[in-house]
Amino acid sequence: MSKPLAGRHVVVLMGGLSPERNVSLVSGAACAEALERLGARVTRLDAGRDVAQRLVDLAPDVAFNALHGEWGEDGCVQGVLETLAIPYTHSGVLASALAMDKDRSKAVLKAAGVRVPGGGLYDRHAVARDHVIPVPYVVKPNAQGSSVGVFVVLEGANGPPREVGAADWALGEQVMVEPYIAGRELAVAVIEEKAGPRALTVTDIVPRSGFYDYEAKYGEGGSTHVIPAELPPAVLAAAMRMAEAAHAALGCRGLTRSDLRYDDVKDDLVLLEVNTQPGMTPTSLAPEQAAHLGVDFDRLVLRIVEDASCPR
Repeated sequence: MSKPLAGRHVVVLMGGLSPERNVSLVSGAACAEALERLGARVTRLDAGRDVAQRLVDLAPDVAFNALHGEWGEDGCVQGVLETLAIPYTHSGVLASALAMDKDRSKAVLKAAGVRVPGGGLYDRHAVARDHVIPVPYVVKPNAQGSSVGVFVVLEGANGPPREVGAADWALGEQVMVEPYIAGRELAVAVIEEKAGPRALTVTDIVPRSGFYDYEAKYGEGGSTHVIPAELPPAVLAAAMRMAEAAHAALGCRGLTRSDLRYDDVKDDLVLLEVNTQPGMTPTSLAPEQAAHLGVDFDRLVLRIVEDASCPR
């Protein structure tokens, strides 16, 4: 077996400080194992407050960023890597910060002609007291991922999500409230190529129960992934073009995944958000889409590492 990364020292940044820490540990472990199979000398680094000094001491050739959520996916760690001039994977400082901030990213995407949901930011205590927009709607933190802290308020709900106003709420003083888009949950992975961003395919996500929450994303059997989605060709093409446009508008690099909703009754396709560091777990969507196109996990990891650079 060829070892295309032989002689290269790759640090895999994993774990971190966000509520998505456990998912990042799984993503990081899978990527580290792939990098070792590819011949790299791999250091697994659980990224804490001392990450800058640890990186100086390790002096890697490249950093594979497998962090998820705030601090690791919002431009902070990217800034550390830029300061240390260490080539790294995925998106740079500005694109990471923009994509993580749902309110600001929606403004950029809307200006680029990408259809996004309405709604906006509201004080969390106001959201906990009463319905701030007509039911049905979705409440989510403005800067989290993996469906952490997401509430879907449907017709007939007894009231708003009181949890958002709790004293131990630690996901921001303002929350995003958006109209609920009925229909299908879709995902499109996009990978950077020399000619520009290229969408892989479209996955239709069917949760076992409820909506596509944390358990549905990462739990065994939590959801069924239909690849490619069984939708009209025009809808598939539109979803892929929207994901490519979103990737480009935010200035993303490497691999991203866009989440969309499609109301097949109203024929309404909306892009919810762009994930700049998609999960790389056994149930993750981007690796599944790559495999569907004949790119196995190791080759996907190799492509991501080969795209690493600094600055980004």
